[in-house]
Amino acid sequence: MTKPSETELLSQINSPEDLKRLPVEQLPRLCAEIRTFLINNVSQNPGHFASSMGAVELTVALHYVFDTPYDRIVWDVGHQAYVHKILTGRRDSFSTNRKLGGISGFPNPRESEYDTFSAGHASNSISAALGMAVATELNNDTPRRNVCAVIGDASISGGLAFEGLNNAANTNSNVLIILNDNDMSIDRNVGSLHSYLAHITTSKSYNNFRYKLFNGLKKLHIVTDRQRGPIMRFNNSLKALLSHEHNIFEGLNIRYFGPIDGHDVLRLVRVLTDIKNMKGPRLLHLRTVKGKGFEPAEKDPSRWHAPGRFNPATGEVVKASAPVRIPKYQEVFGETLLDLAKLDPRVVGVTAAMSSGTSMNILQDAMPSRVFDVGISEGHAVTFAGGMATDGLRPFVAIYSTFLQRAYDNIVNDTAIQSLPITFCIDRAGLVGEDGVTHHGVYDIAYLRPVPGMIIASPRNASMLRNLMYTSLVTEHGPMAIRYPRGSADADVAGTEMNRMPLGRGELLSSGDGPQVISLGPIASIVAEAVKRAKNDGINAAHYDAIFVKPLDEHMMQEIVSKQSPVITVEDGTVEGGLGTVVSDWLRDHGYDLPVIKIGVPDRFIYHGTVAQLYAQCGLDEDSIFNSIKQANAIYEDSYSRSR
Repeated sequence: MTKPSETELLSQINSPEDLKRLPVEQLPRLCAEIRTFLINNVSQNPGHFASSMGAVELTVALHYVFDTPYDRIVWDVGHQAYVHKILTGRRDSFSTNRKLGGISGFPNPRESEYDTFSAGHASNSISAALGMAVATELNNDTPRRNVCAVIGDASISGGLAFEGLNNAANTNSNVLIILNDNDMSIDRNVGSLHSYLAHITTSKSYNNFRYKLFNGLKKLHIVTDRQRGPIMRFNNSLKALLSHEHNIFEGLNIRYFGPIDGHDVLRLVRVLTDIKNMKGPRLLHLRTVKGKGFEPAEKDPSRWHAPGRFNPATGEVVKASAPVRIPKYQEVFGETLLDLAKLDPRVVGVTAAMSSGTSMNILQDAMPSRVFDVGISEGHAVTFAGGMATDGLRPFVAIYSTFLQRAYDNIVNDTAIQSLPITFCIDRAGLVGEDGVTHHGVYDIAYLRPVPGMIIASPRNASMLRNLMYTSLVTEHGPMAIRYPRGSADADVAGTEMNRMPLGRGELLSSGDGPQVISLGPIASIVAEAVKRAKNDGINAAHYDAIFVKPLDEHMMQEIVSKQSPVITVEDGTVEGGLGTVVSDWLRDHGYDLPVIKIGVPDRFIYHGTVAQLYAQCGLDEDSIFNSIKQANAIYEDSYSRSR
C-alpha cells in the first residue's frame, strides 16, 4: 500500500480548491505522487490503468486553471478520469472503485457534481460540451462559465466527434476541445486521421500574432466579431499556402494550438491560462504517453489498458491459478472464425477498434487481408460489412453488445432491408460486472427482435457457439445475431468438429410436468442447478434451452403448453422485450392463459459490481431461480387443487 510519505501533497487535497492553494512549482511533485497512488491502488483493485497514467498532468492542470465544478470538464469515454476522481473528493473512497456500492469506474453525474456528463462510450464529449457551452450563453451565466471537452485521438475519429466539431465551428460557442493524443486506443489506432495527427504542427508565435492582430483591428473598429469567420478562413488558406500544410481543425474555423508536451504540467498551466478566456471554439492538441510513469505500461499500452491485478514493483501481472485453462468465449469466437475462414474464402472479419478485445486478432494474425478494424466507427462497420456482403462475401462483425447500439440504424437500413447474410457476433452480452451501467450488454435482444428477418441466437456453451457460427455460414439467411457473454466458457473446444444446427429449434435439457423453465444462453448452467435442487425438493420442473429467441421454437412451445404448468423464463438481458416477452406474446397470441414468471435484468439501470453480485441483485443467481421455481410450483398446485 501507499506510504504516507509518498503522497504527502496528495493527502492534503480533498477538492480542486485545495489544489489551487499549492504553488505552481509543486505541481510536478504532485503528479509524481498521483502516479504512485495510482500504481499502488490499481495494482490491487484492477481498473483502467494506462489511460489515467497518461492523463495525470492534464488533469492536474485543468483543475488548477479552471474553476470546477462551475467550469465544466467533459471526459470522453472516461478511461482517463481516475485522477479527476482522486482530485475531486474521492481519494479516500478510491479503493471502492468499480466495486458494488463503491464509486464508478467512469464519470457519473449521480456520484459527483464534478462529473458533468455520463461517460463510457466514445466520441460524445464534443457534442455534450458544445451543448453546455450554448446553454451557458443562453442562460447568461456570470461570470463566464468555461466548458472543456477532453477527447482522445481514437475517439475523435468517431463520426459523432466529427459532427460535434462541425457544429462547434458553426455555432461559434466558447468551447475548448483538448485532444489527448497518445497514439493509442485499446488497440493501435487505425485510419488516416491518426497519421495526420502525428505530423500536424502550428506555430505558437503565429497564434499569438493572429490573436493580437485581430484584437488590435477590432479596437480600431476595422473588423467586427461577425467578420471573424471569413477572416479566419482567409488566414488559414494563406497559412496553408505559405507553409504547405493544411490544418483540418483550422479548416473548420476552430482555432488550433499545439501540439505540446502533455506531460509538462507547468507549460500546460501556462497555455490553459492563456487560452481559457478566448472566444469561439478552440482545440489544444497534446502529445502524451499512455501508461506514463510505469515502464511496463509505456512499453505495452494495449496490455496495460486494464491489466487486472499486478505487482507494482516488478510489473508482473497476477494471474489466477487454475488447474486447466479454459478459454474465454471471445477466444472461442476467434478460433472458430479462423477455422471458418480456412473452410470458406468468402469469410471476412470486421471489428471496431476491438481486435484483441473480441479476439478478432486470431484471424488477423493468420490472415491479415481478411480482417478489417475500422476504428471507433460501429455504424460504418455495419454498413461496410453490408457492402462486402452485397458482392458475395460473408462478413462476421464482432462488436460488444453495448457498442452495437450505436449502429442500430445501419443494422435496419443497410443490412436487414436487403436481407444481407451478415453474422453479428455480439460479445459481452449480458451483465459484464465492474465496468458497470454503460457497458452492460442487456438490450440487444430487445432492440434486434423487432427487425424483420433478423435471426437471434445465444449458445449455452462453447461447442454450441462454434456450431452456431458454422450454421450461419452454411445456411442461407439474412442477418443473424449470435450473443455470448464476457468471461470463461465451459470447455476448450478448439479444433473440434462443427455441426449445422436447425434454425429456430430449442432443446429439452430436463423433462418434467411441473413448472416449465426456459433459459437462454450460458445462464442455462445456473438454471440447471436450480432445477436439480427443485427436483430434489420434490418439484418436477422441466428445463428447456430456447437457443433461438427469433424464430422461437413452435414445437418446443407446444410441448410446454401441453403440461398446463406455469412458465418461467430466464435470460441475462432485460426482461422488457426479451425472451420473457417473446414467450408471453406467443402464449397470448395462441390463446393460452398460463402464468409466466420473467427472470432477467429489471427495468432499471444496473450499476457496477462482480457479475455474481449483480446476478443476485437481479434474481439471476441459483437461489433466486430456485425460489422462483418454488413460487411457480405453489401457483401450479393451488390451481390444480381448485380444479378438483
